Amino acid sequence: MNDVSSKRRARQELAEYRAAHVPLFSAQPLKFGVFSVNSNGSVFMSDPPSSFEVSWPHSLAIAEQVDRMGFELIVPVARWQGFGGTTNWAGENFETLTYAAGLAARTSNVMTFATVHASVVNPVAAAKAITTIDHISNGRAGLNVVMGWNEAEMAMLGVTMREHGDRYKLGGEWLEIVDRLWTEEKPFDFDGDYFQLKGLEAAPKPIQLRPVVINAGGSPAGIDFSARYADVNYTVFVNAEQAGSYCRTIRAKAHADYGRDLQMVTMVIVCCRDTEEEARAAYQSILDHGDWEAAGNFARGLNIQTFGEHLKPELLAKFVAGSGGHAIVGTPEQVVEGLQEVKAAGIDGVFLGLIDYVEELKYFEERVMPLLRQAGLRL
Repeated sequence: MNDVSSKRRARQELAEYRAAHVPLFSAQPLKFGVFSVNSNGSVFMSDPPSSFEVSWPHSLAIAEQVDRMGFELIVPVARWQGFGGTTNWAGENFETLTYAAGLAARTSNVMTFATVHASVVNPVAAAKAITTIDHISNGRAGLNVVMGWNEAEMAMLGVTMREHGDRYKLGGEWLEIVDRLWTEEKPFDFDGDYFQLKGLEAAPKPIQLRPVVINAGGSPAGIDFSARYADVNYTVFVNAEQAGSYCRTIRAKAHADYGRDLQMVTMVIVCCRDTEEEARAAYQSILDHGDWEAAGNFARGLNIQTFGEHLKPELLAKFVAGSGGHAIVGTPEQVVEGLQEVKAAGIDGVFLGLIDYVEELKYFEERVMPLLRQAGLRL
């Protein structure tokens, strides 16, 4: 069997395994998850009334709730320093590898991801850690690999900030090492531009044939990285038209240049209440309690290449009310209509951004999930 046929067969075997065993590749039409529930404010640069807090009991309550509801993924955010303001948004947080391992031990169905900076964590250590989480979870671990864009955080960690495209080249070598450690049985050396490593080996292997990899690259360099290496691309968008164009572009690149399929996930801020008026009041409360100083610091720290032209720093309100995520505000019926539009744009899964996760997940399960099933968005 030639190399091309061998790679094609390996991809087919991986696809078949994932369809049968990996929640993110199940037959559910629209996947659901939560993001950044390990960090103060979660996705909101705001402090509206809420029971949300950074504590292990609270994180566990959220994880057990989404696990029971059948959600597919939990992805914590990797932050090392806050953004100031009245809340010091993202300054209080749990480290993600140990966080994912802890949740893996206390859940049964949902995938638990760790967010890892390629420039901070050695790839051999990262491969071993994700494999360990995969065994703890019986095959539900995932890796959200990020390149690092925050100069203050990198300085805090003693990491020199590289040029944007160079960071993705380093990330490519990093993930190649991780992937080979997950899949190759014989020891190997790696001699790259960024890593020169000898006698690499790792056992045991993950339970999965290959743990799922998420990346949020949206610049040309980031898009190429996701198309080549990731299984899932995370994006934010301004409107459904822009989302659809982006999804088609990156999927076409993944298929044409690398013979790969790519899933798409996004953040959706949901303010759902019995009436539209109540829902709009809840959304307005986020803005009214916004930490605009923290949002400004976040925006000024952004390298616009990192997130692409569809998310510009001047959109502070979108940062305050959900880290740039798409907002759906209204009744349960309106929320389902909004999620139908998101799905139609080419999105496979959404992270729900909720003001009060514990309380609003109960409402979402009772009032929205039945309508999602009626609409064919959930089985």
